[in-house]
Amino acid sequence: QVQLVESGGGLVQPGGSLRLSCVVSGSIFSINDMGWYRQAPGKQRELVATITSGGSTKYADSVKGRFTISRNNANNTVYLQMNSLKPEDTAVYLCNADVVTIVRVIVSSWGRGTQVTVSS
Repeated sequence: QVQLVESGGGLVQPGGSLRLSCVVSGSIFSINDMGWYRQAPGKQRELVATITSGGSTKYADSVKGRFTISRNNANNTVYLQMNSLKPEDTAVYLCNADVVTIVRVIVSSWGRGTQVTVSS
């Protein structure tokens, strides 16, 4: 089994910053791509940013220049540094990881999410 646990969400004023973390644990051999997605009420889940095991990154146009994704392969953690936050960034942020398990099966796993609210 594989578990993903996000942390770091909260309430922040427009223009503020937050740093999200997601720790992956369980029967892990290695982790391929990791990413952050978000889902606002009444909207579809959308990609925010992804990062490969080699460190290549991709961002949604709406967050380019404001958000930075990074990872620490030694402790199976992915981060999302969010700066210059806007009210439209309000959503539940979910972590995703493509995990190669110890029996060499690739499982796309999700965390339960952490709420980010941007409001004055």
